[in-house]
Amino acid sequence: MENKRSYTYLIPIVMALFAAGGILLGMSLSSGQKTQYAQGETNYQKIQDIIQVLDRRYVDSVDAEDLFEKTIGEMLHNLDPHSNYIPARDLKAINEQIEGKFGGVGVRFFVIRDTLCITNVLPNSPSQRAGLKAGDKIIEIDGQSVASKKVKNAKIMSLLKGKENTPVRLKIMRNGKVLSKKVIRGSIPISSVDAAYMIDKTTGFIHIQSFSQTTAEEFRSASNRLLLSGMTKLILDVRNNGGGVLTAATNIVDEFLPAGLKIVETRGEHFKKYVYRSTDRGALKNTKLVVLINEGSASASEILAGAIQDNDRGTIVGRRSFGKGLVQEDVKLADGSNLRLTIARYYTPTGRCIQKAYSGDMDEYYGEYRDRYTNGELYEVDSSYFVDSLKFTTPKGKVVYGGGGIMPDIFVPVDSSGFSYYVSELRFSNAFTTFAFDYVQNKRNKWKSSLDFNRSFTVNGTILNQFAAFAESEYKIKQRPASLEYSKKVIIRFVKSSIAQQLWVEEGYYRVVNKSDKEVQAAMKALK
Repeated sequence: MENKRSYTYLIPIVMALFAAGGILLGMSLSSGQKTQYAQGETNYQKIQDIIQVLDRRYVDSVDAEDLFEKTIGEMLHNLDPHSNYIPARDLKAINEQIEGKFGGVGVRFFVIRDTLCITNVLPNSPSQRAGLKAGDKIIEIDGQSVASKKVKNAKIMSLLKGKENTPVRLKIMRNGKVLSKKVIRGSIPISSVDAAYMIDKTTGFIHIQSFSQTTAEEFRSASNRLLLSGMTKLILDVRNNGGGVLTAATNIVDEFLPAGLKIVETRGEHFKKYVYRSTDRGALKNTKLVVLINEGSASASEILAGAIQDNDRGTIVGRRSFGKGLVQEDVKLADGSNLRLTIARYYTPTGRCIQKAYSGDMDEYYGEYRDRYTNGELYEVDSSYFVDSLKFTTPKGKVVYGGGGIMPDIFVPVDSSGFSYYVSELRFSNAFTTFAFDYVQNKRNKWKSSLDFNRSFTVNGTILNQFAAFAESEYKIKQRPASLEYSKKVIIRFVKSSIAQQLWVEEGYYRVVNKSDKEVQAAMKALK
């Protein structure tokens, strides 16, 4: 994964997060019941009859099962944009994200020059115990060659993942030699808190990429470690976090609030109103707080930001969030598939519903997110969202608004300085990641830590020119001297953060990019 500040590049990724993450919000409310079709059988039969006719008589071949599933999806999307049907075949991967773990070997990999390269080995993982190392190249998995252009990431994952305590046999290439390794699969955590470090002597930084069942505990562990390091102020980053499990967000908010305050309220026509309140268990009640949000922050991220803002507990910095204020419940169907049905709206402590408008057009709904890039909203505050009928007031008198996301207390425009067509070409290739992988092959033990690397390593003119030549030779991206000079600072940041990420994953990445991140700098100023 390369630098996350290139916003246009992130649009399809974040939309996928909304589809996969936003619908997980109500998992803690699931009844787990199985549906029974006791009434309206005539209508159900009608749908089945139509699909059978299409299957038998339509001019072209028809996948009846696929058509039926799409029909259900379209029907649900006429109600709201977040109710969804999930086929049984897709449930396992989605549930892994909710549970925060899966059965596997514990490596991060990247396909470089048609070769499966290990970029990181998780500490205490099955792969580490079997002796695998970052930089190894996997050429065979259980007798199947993976050294081919035709091998896709999904196929590789299907070969490496599996039930715990089952073996997978690998052949790897290391320093020109072929080695055989037997790895016993184990439980591999999916970390949702992927970076936590001290920016200075008193200010901590924590990034949450999603909300799963393990997120609150991950957050407590990370924040406790930072408290022991002297943290009295915290920057909590939920930018581009599409949401997830509701209680993960409420439990994190609970860490900051005194007992008895409202965190969020859920209400629905057929759902009993429920109010989540803070307890006296929080360890961060005296920690100064800034929460970073942007147009990619949705669902549980908005619950967290809304609760902090409405309780006057911290400062929200960034840009208006996505605007997803609906709660889903899981209903298991008889064939193993799943219905994620919107059963309630959630309301922030002041009573705001931040769900944005929906006309029934999914393209228009998600297109609103994209339109923010063209209508100027990402560069200056759009006052049209400040509607008097949606005005609310916090206990300390601050005015906040509902009806379309969380508006930050401090607006920070998108930083587009130094971006060019040349940078876009580089970003849409794998040039940064591949160059970084090659660069660190004989330097993986050169630096003691990500802090040491960030302080001592500089992407000088020689390395910059090497990268430009590499991108041209490996990815056919023609060198553009004028663009290279114009975008020099941006490219240097991408190269350095990619190298840091190879060595220290997301924590290494954020240590580099946060030094020049406009929102982080605004947060530091707010904390002072």
